[in-house]
Amino acid sequence: MLVTSYDSFTVIVSILVAMLASFTALDMAGRVATSTGKVALIWLFGGGFAMGVGIWAMHFIGMLSMTMAMVMSYDASLTGISMAIAVIASIFALWLVCRGDLPLKKLLSGALVLGSGVVAMHYTGMAALMFSPGISWNWGWIALSVVIALVASGAALWLAFNLRDGTSGRTTLLRLGASVVMGCAIAGMHYTGMAAASFPAHGHAGMSGVNSNWLAILVTVVTLAILGITLLVSMLDARMQARTAILARSLAEANRELAQLALHDNLTRLPNRILLEDRLEQAINKANRERTQFALMFMDLDGFKAVNDAFGHHVGDNLLIAVTERMSEQMKGYYTLARMGGDEFVLLIEINDPNDAATVADTLVKAIERPFQISRYELMVSLSIGIAVYPGDGNDERELMFNADAAMYHTKNNGRNGHNFFQPSMNTLAQSQLQLNNDLWHAQENQELRLFYQPKYCAPRGPIIGFEALLRWQHPTRGLLTPDIFLPLAEKTGMIVTIGCWVINEACRQLREWRQQGHTNWSVAVNLSALQFEQSSLVETVTEALAAHGIPPEMLTLEVTETTAMRDPDESVRILTQLTQLGVKASIDDFGTGYSSLLYLKRLPASELKIDRAFVNELQHHTEDATIVSAIVALAQSLDLKVVAEGVETAEQQAFLTGLGCNTLQGYLLGKPVPPEKVEELPNYAPEAEQKNDAVASPALCEALPG
Repeated sequence: MLVTSYDSFTVIVSILVAMLASFTALDMAGRVATSTGKVALIWLFGGGFAMGVGIWAMHFIGMLSMTMAMVMSYDASLTGISMAIAVIASIFALWLVCRGDLPLKKLLSGALVLGSGVVAMHYTGMAALMFSPGISWNWGWIALSVVIALVASGAALWLAFNLRDGTSGRTTLLRLGASVVMGCAIAGMHYTGMAAASFPAHGHAGMSGVNSNWLAILVTVVTLAILGITLLVSMLDARMQARTAILARSLAEANRELAQLALHDNLTRLPNRILLEDRLEQAINKANRERTQFALMFMDLDGFKAVNDAFGHHVGDNLLIAVTERMSEQMKGYYTLARMGGDEFVLLIEINDPNDAATVADTLVKAIERPFQISRYELMVSLSIGIAVYPGDGNDERELMFNADAAMYHTKNNGRNGHNFFQPSMNTLAQSQLQLNNDLWHAQENQELRLFYQPKYCAPRGPIIGFEALLRWQHPTRGLLTPDIFLPLAEKTGMIVTIGCWVINEACRQLREWRQQGHTNWSVAVNLSALQFEQSSLVETVTEALAAHGIPPEMLTLEVTETTAMRDPDESVRILTQLTQLGVKASIDDFGTGYSSLLYLKRLPASELKIDRAFVNELQHHTEDATIVSAIVALAQSLDLKVVAEGVETAEQQAFLTGLGCNTLQGYLLGKPVPPEKVEELPNYAPEAEQKNDAVASPALCEALPG
């Protein structure tokens, strides 16, 4: 027999190639398992090809490490067939480990197929060696190599299956360790198979095949290139997937936060009106389907306004949070606790009978009547609850809400700090309010809303410099209704936002009409509700209305009450700044009735203060109200703000306010609110007052006003 030896360097290279091929196989299994559709197929066939070429290359590099006294050649066809066998076996292995689970029976069958493929590849590659008269085989060593191939294949499949998921550093380290074991097993099978071959001493090498030296260079370069490129692409894909996963998580988190903001109260984190309406609809459907019942409790805090006024909004907000936490602690089972706004809460809870609702209500009342420790204050409030039970106390969401609200007001009118179930005796007021609310839903589309305009005169009696737009409702059966009758309903139901948008648009339309008639110096003031002021679309609404009617922004004044502006001073400054940057003027309405910080008042980008009519109504030269008004005027002048006094009904009030330095007067003495078609009938100058100093307007007061 010919003496054979092995080049140590080449042997080491073959083992390293086997390990690299094993790592590629494990990594490709992960790529296939985490992909779908066409991408998974690309990874399957591409990874199988790279893995197969790697295993085949290891075997041929191992064969090339064997040195004999002659230069060996290889049959190109058989060499190609052996590589094809390796690729097909590798694709099968990847496909197997990426399909669902891998029970023992499936593992053994796969090991048999893959091991047979490896054995076939090895001995087909050995047959490609062009040597005459042929290789002598030791069947004991062959049998051992087959056993090693089968065991190694089973171990490889098990490792690939268990390490296919995960992209962490720990998974990568496990794959590296597994690839070392698999590479050594593959090398062990190969060199065991090589040990089974003996070459007769009288044999000689064929010269027609591929020279072994050229084959060594070709196999090594091509294999390393294929494996390297495959791993590089895999690493880049893994990095891209990781970044995509991070972006996906960030997007999901942002969506969750947006949903939270859209459906929950910002202060208490309770569900808001929108989410409550959805839960209430679901509860009605479930009750109808399963013949069950539920209770709707409308709750209002007694004494909260006094706390808010006495200690400020910060303390009031903390109190609301504490009330929310205490009520939530009492709740069990399936329920929805929502905040409607202000100090109003609604509880939706499943019950077996009305007594369950009474028990829950009693628990809540007793929990809230205990003192609250907020900052350094010990605060006392109580809870008034109205209960409506479905079915029976309402057929839909709106009726249930109104009936529960009516029961709550019945509780308040009967001593507070308790609960009452809705009774038909309460139905008169409730039904009246419900009908009014239903009518209000259709008032806008039926064009029943009207704007009346009260003139604003340059002190003391003219000329007219503008108007305040005042909302009226021409009800089909009740006649002309003032805002105090229907606006609380609109605010409670959220309709105030759409109504407010209509008011802004209608005021701009009317202003355009007046300007076309030649009244270019007239301005219009529009009142903003607290809910409308908080809308993110307010600036857009104002911008669109001005653009639609071609109105100069400075001719529109938006009035915000002092209480609304001070609810969140920083946010108020931001919103009013955006509006005034458009050119729109801002006015602080009902000044003197709220809780103001002079620091924030100075920051507010307002152009005027409007003295509340409550101070003007009782105005006398030496009364407390006169002192307050004088202080307000002095404060406004120091801040370079114009002063508007509303509610002027007597000549004495007119004279006194003019003497203090009020720029603009408004009230029944000068002109009542009138529909737009009667505005032309208003005198440009109010009738002469019976005061000597009231005869003419002061130029100093009027010079900076429009017109």
